[in-house]
Amino acid sequence: MSNENTVLSSEALSPKTLSHWADQTAEKIIRERGDLEEYTCASGITPSGTVHIGNFREIISVDLVVRALRSRGKKVRFIYSWDDYDVFRKVPQNMPNPETLEQYLRFPITMVPDTTGRDSSYARHHEVDVESILPTVGIHPEFLYQSERYRKNMYAEGMKTALQNKEKIKDCLNRYRDDDHKIPSDEEYWPTAAFCAACSKDTTEMDSYDGEYGLTYHCTSCGHVEKADLRTSKELKLGWRVDWPMRWNFEKTLFEPAGKDHHSQGGSFDTARLVSEEIFGWKAPVTFRYDFIGIKGTPGKMSSSKGKVIDLYDVLRVYQAEVVRYLFAGTRPNTEFSISFDLDVIKTYEDYDKTERIAWGAEKAKNDDVYAKERRIYELSQVEEMPSSMPYQMPFRHLCNLLQTNSGDIDSVIASLTDITKDQEERFRARCKCAWYWITECAPEDFRFALRKDGSKADLTEAELAAVKKIYTDILPKMDNMEEKPLSEAVYAVASDCGIEPKALFTATYQALVGKDQGPRLANFMKIIGKKRLEEILKVYL
Repeated sequence: MSNENTVLSSEALSPKTLSHWADQTAEKIIRERGDLEEYTCASGITPSGTVHIGNFREIISVDLVVRALRSRGKKVRFIYSWDDYDVFRKVPQNMPNPETLEQYLRFPITMVPDTTGRDSSYARHHEVDVESILPTVGIHPEFLYQSERYRKNMYAEGMKTALQNKEKIKDCLNRYRDDDHKIPSDEEYWPTAAFCAACSKDTTEMDSYDGEYGLTYHCTSCGHVEKADLRTSKELKLGWRVDWPMRWNFEKTLFEPAGKDHHSQGGSFDTARLVSEEIFGWKAPVTFRYDFIGIKGTPGKMSSSKGKVIDLYDVLRVYQAEVVRYLFAGTRPNTEFSISFDLDVIKTYEDYDKTERIAWGAEKAKNDDVYAKERRIYELSQVEEMPSSMPYQMPFRHLCNLLQTNSGDIDSVIASLTDITKDQEERFRARCKCAWYWITECAPEDFRFALRKDGSKADLTEAELAAVKKIYTDILPKMDNMEEKPLSEAVYAVASDCGIEPKALFTATYQALVGKDQGPRLANFMKIIGKKRLEEILKVYL
């Protein structure tokens, strides 16, 4: 446990070196784009279903770069685009009334109803889920809704530019493709799409363009024919390979990362770069590739067969917000890693705590470079501002034992700590809540325990019973005056005196205390339980 009250100044943690990838990226943006009045950093996704933790990697990667730019005194606009004017293609398994949703296939997802009844649309349901949770981890982007922007005809000029240059765009799309995947030279290419003005489906085909703002299409589902105006019609949009670079120019985007699928050689980012620079006259943003995230040890109540994916809410039930940020801040974006819900949770907390101790000077780093890197990771892991003093530390495994010994009563745990300060309590309480959720919902069964409280007895042999009695009569009266090591030696002596192996004594004692063959390190466990409760449990064996 630690109750360090050292104050760490913000100056001590300022990014004077480029020890972190976010700072390196920020420097690259400034170097390549110059000293500007404002830097726009972008992220976005289609809210076609639950926004899972893999999607979150892009959001927080941008946030970390935004923070790095701001720490250099730069004004930054952080935009997050909801591509809610995309097509509703598939009914997910985790939404109610799928038969209702099936009626809206091929509609824009912003027109699909929220069958939970909570929000104004299917798209808005998933948007609200994300917008509500992001402040918990200190992320505050400006949200842009593409359905709204297209319907307000904000992109009329961008669509006009695309239509006037559709042959050039066709060449850009073909440039990285082999002959089998090129758009044939005799096939007309259209950069635009439309949701039918009559039936709202995207089952439309472009017919003609008048060279300015007039675009005619027909619907293959209902037969409707429409001559739309780019400046006033609500149903038109660009295909995503052109929409993406068009918006780079519209928003003056300077930085946007993308997943490794988009960043494959000759992939969608390379194509978007060509379209952005050759059609819209905007240099493609600085970027990097981020890798996939795996999940290790799925929490007990989650079922992939029911369409349940792991989202940020799930992760925050197990990991404190600072530790969630640490998982991403402490890993380079192009490195694949897994978020664990099994026993690796203990190590993740231990790793975070070590970084915290190094940052606050409570533990010495191997060298100055390691110190600079660890302190920067720690700063970027904080939700908002740096704490005024070092947070209270307790090894996560020990905390789990303490919580289980107190049946999850967090108030009792905190009351038992004599060295925790008032300003440390809120963050420590948050860790307790995460630890208890992990114990009850995720931890392997052999890690869990509960003290016997009902007066029940374990089935012990005569020798084991004699040993448990001896612990009660010989050790408990003087236990409060013993450190852990002498207490452990005294327990071993009981085994010797009673003529049984130490392992047999441990098993018998665990059975007597928690009804299991094993548990936490016994001497430490006895100290956690305390003399009074041990006497209550063991007196039934006298």
